[in-house]
Amino acid sequence: MDIGVVFQNDPPAKAVVELARQAEDAGFSHVWTFDSHLLWQEPFVIYSAILAATSRVMVGPMVTNPGTRDWTVIASQFATLNEMYGNRTVCGIGRGDSALRTLGAEPGTIAELKQCVEVVRELACGQTVTYRGKQLRFTWAEGGQLEVWVAAYGPKALAATGQVGDGYILQLADPDIAAWMIGAVRRAAEEAGRDPDAITFCVAAPAYVGDDLAHQRDQTRWFGGMVGNHVADIVARYGSTGAVPAALTAYIEGRKGYDYAEHGRAGNRHTAFVPDEVVDRFCILGPVENHLARLKELKDVGVDQFAVYLQHDSKEDTLAAYGERIIPFV
Repeated sequence: MDIGVVFQNDPPAKAVVELARQAEDAGFSHVWTFDSHLLWQEPFVIYSAILAATSRVMVGPMVTNPGTRDWTVIASQFATLNEMYGNRTVCGIGRGDSALRTLGAEPGTIAELKQCVEVVRELACGQTVTYRGKQLRFTWAEGGQLEVWVAAYGPKALAATGQVGDGYILQLADPDIAAWMIGAVRRAAEEAGRDPDAITFCVAAPAYVGDDLAHQRDQTRWFGGMVGNHVADIVARYGSTGAVPAALTAYIEGRKGYDYAEHGRAGNRHTAFVPDEVVDRFCILGPVENHLARLKELKDVGVDQFAVYLQHDSKEDTLAAYGERIIPFV
């Protein structure tokens, strides 16, 4: 199992680059960042600095979306970084949440997401695509490589992931829910005539190593609120039963809105509805033994990468603990 890490692009950007360098030294395989330009700094600028400061880690957004940038711009950004640094990028993508809603826009459609995946991947790899009625190609991108991993919770998005995605990103670390979601993506891939074993399955969630569970829960409760924001969309569309596991929908009954000004922030004041039990299931907290045990459970249900969200007050200590006491054993 690979271990990645996910940062917010909070200023100063140089601090994010330094954390990425520390992550590579600690043995992390991937460095991801959020991509919401009104909330944080522009990620593609920072990716170039991260790639220049490292030599091995894969770098990309968790996640970008089809609505913020023209699709040819997204592809050109990846293709340029790959030409400069040797095919070391990966594109995480979803319909769009914070990046679009903070602009007053709605997330894109599943059809747009599928088309964007194919356009970005093919263009970045030097292939010809049809986009806006034109045949387009980057003549300078020969030899480029790019995988596109799709983030999804709902049934249509899961199906789209199986149909077009090179990877699947699930933003929570509950093994039972992960098994259900991975199964849905695999079935969609098989129905589309694709090899489900060729899809990379990534689980991303906060991890915090230590003994003070009460403090760790307070520092990571924001994550249940962020996930609940996506789940609320699913419930609004499909109802609260059947579309996804009840373990994912039941806890949002007490949800009363969401403030994007605190999106992904420790101490978020709008996540009091998230109970401790959900925090413990969605995140990986506690001593090293807890992390090793949960990672084994995730690996056993088919997870290929666990990406550590580092949005709390112990970033460097958690990086070091994973590098010294967890990564060598997984």
